[in-house]
Order: sequence, then C-alpha cells, then structure tokens
Amino acid sequence: MKNVTVRLNLLAKDRQNALDIVEAAEGQVYIGIMVKSFNSNDEAIEKILEFQQANIPVSVGLGAGDPAQWSRVAEVAIKTKPVHVNQVFPAAGYTLAGLKGVGSDHTMVNALISPVSLGKVSVCTGPQSQNFQDSISCDGAAAILHEIGIHSVKFYPIEGQSRLDEVAEMVRAAVRQGIRIFEPTGGIDIHSVHKVVEVCAENGAEIIIPHIYTALVDKATGLTDPKKVAKLLTSLSGN
Repeated sequence: MKNVTVRLNLLAKDRQNALDIVEAAEGQVYIGIMVKSFNSNDEAIEKILEFQQANIPVSVGLGAGDPAQWSRVAEVAIKTKPVHVNQVFPAAGYTLAGLKGVGSDHTMVNALISPVSLGKVSVCTGPQSQNFQDSISCDGAAAILHEIGIHSVKFYPIEGQSRLDEVAEMVRAAVRQGIRIFEPTGGIDIHSVHKVVEVCAENGAEIIIPHIYTALVDKATGLTDPKKVAKLLTSLSGN
C-alpha cells in the first residue's frame, strides 16, 4: 500500500517483552498501558516512565474501553507525555489541552467513536453519555474532532469484518474533515485485520493503527510473540 503507514497497538507482558516487540516491529508499534490495570495513577505513571526510559513508545489507554477511566488517562498522560493516548470522545479535547499545557505537542490523541448504522455514529462514549443512543453523521463527528485539534479517530467496536461498510464511511468522512489517522479496534484478529486495514487504506487513511491485543499473545507464557508481530506488519505493509 503506497503512501500508507501501518502501526500496531499491542500489549506487552513486561519491559523486556515490550523491547522485543519494538525491535521486531522496527518501531512501527505502540505498546498499550491501560490505567485500569493499576490500583493507582502513581503505579501507572511509574510503569510508563520505566518503559519510556527504555525508549518504548507508550500508548496510554483506558482498559477495555472503560469510559470511567477517562480522568485517570488524562492525568497519567499529562504527567508522562506519552507518544499516544486513547480517550473517549467527550474528554479528548480536555486531554489534548492538558498535554499542550505541559508542552507535550508530540502526543497523538485519539477520540473514541462508536458505529451505529451506515453513515451514523455515536459520540456518546463517556461514562454518563454512554447511556444515550443519540447519533450524528460521520462527517459531523469528524468535524468536531478536527475543530478541537484531535489527531485520530478510534472506531470501536468494529466486530471483526462485520462492519466494514461503516468503517469505510467513517474513514471517508474523517478524511473529508481533515483527519487522516484511523484506529480500528474491537474484535480484530490476525486474520480479519488485513481486510480492515485494506478498507481503511482504500478510503483515504494515511496512518492506520489497528489495535490487536490477545490475538498475538502466547496463552502459555502471556507474552506477545515478536516473530508474529514482525510477520503481521510485513504482510500488512505489502512487503
């Protein structure tokens, strides 16, 4: 795929596993650290700083898309200035402003949008707003994000390949509104990811960041397999 960059968002069991993944992926990866997995923000911050000191590109995440974690994500991100942050739609602007306030202009912040029907999405992805089923157009959602400077659309859940038409519609809308980074997630495995990435690329996304977690984890060891990571990235990049 010409003029398209694919990066994987993955989990790592520990620091060494993360280092092995980054090396195998030649840097085309983010290592997710989920705040929900820690008893306190201080514990999450300590782990992130440990990874960063080893030049591991960290993606701060909620944990299973849990909207109740949004404020923890914002606080942890502001204190660690990671390369990538996952956030719910209502809190994305708040998080971006907080990062800019501490001089972290390099951090990519996404916003979680959920598919509803073809051409319609929900931006009600916060802890309270998730109780409502209101929907708006894909273009409307993307325009709001572009207005406040958000870099990327996180589209969740896409349920493998069952919502590819909706993925395509959201990608096209995002591109029309000036957002060319797209992060499909939710039900993607090593088989379905190829078609998902292809659809994103065909519809104008320039940077595609599929989130693939357990599909690359060895169940016996709990480690994400670096060899599988390298093989998958090579196949996704069309090399």
